[in-house]
Amino acid sequence: MINYATFSRNIDSHGIMYSVLELKNISFSPRDGSKRKILDQISLCINPGTLTVITGPNGSGKSTLAQIIMGLKAPTSGQIFLNNQNITRDDITTRAKKGISFSFQQPVKFKGLTVYELLNIASGELTSQKSAGQYLRKVGLDPATYLPREISDKLSGGELKRIEIVSVLARKDSKLIIFDEPEAGIDLWSFTHLIKVFQKLKSENRTLIIISHQEKILKIADRIIVLENGKIKSAGSPTKILPIITGGKP
Repeated sequence: MINYATFSRNIDSHGIMYSVLELKNISFSPRDGSKRKILDQISLCINPGTLTVITGPNGSGKSTLAQIIMGLKAPTSGQIFLNNQNITRDDITTRAKKGISFSFQQPVKFKGLTVYELLNIASGELTSQKSAGQYLRKVGLDPATYLPREISDKLSGGELKRIEIVSVLARKDSKLIIFDEPEAGIDLWSFTHLIKVFQKLKSENRTLIIISHQEKILKIADRIIVLENGKIKSAGSPTKILPIITGGKP
């Protein structure tokens, strides 16, 4: 029996139940001979146009769950569906082609590739300097300075993080966008702009999953999922979950 602790499925005009993402009894154990479970029977549905934040203490399985959705790790058991299509055995490239985008906790470097070239690749088309610059401004980066920059160690962790987020935003075919701790390594000013980016995406009816423990991000969620010891401890609206997380603070 599957216990869905999060969104229930929607029903379309033909009476067919659907969700952008559905996980059925996802479990994950490391291949080290131990019997410990990092994830234990996770079942959830993510509805279209929603912002879901997955939170919980360190070691609760948040990032592992995000990586399994993207295809970076394979579940030990369980099934994953994207728009009612079983993608459990699909690799990361196939899932990306089907519309899943992922922003890593630690940004990937692309030595020899400029920011402008990366945005062209991400968008799947030739993007004008003006259009690319508009994406950069969303995360507080000056286009004239950053478009010609190479994505290398010469950029700070915060700069790399923001550029990676921009590359995710540039993907116009994304059906589901996953951000793994997007606040990591960025300054307060940039974090404020990041919140605005998420609010803008939410207003555009984009479907987002964000791994975070930041209260400002939790507050803009449609739904918060709390993981603990690899299981869903609680789930609900910010009004319901935030008092539990913050110990009753407003």
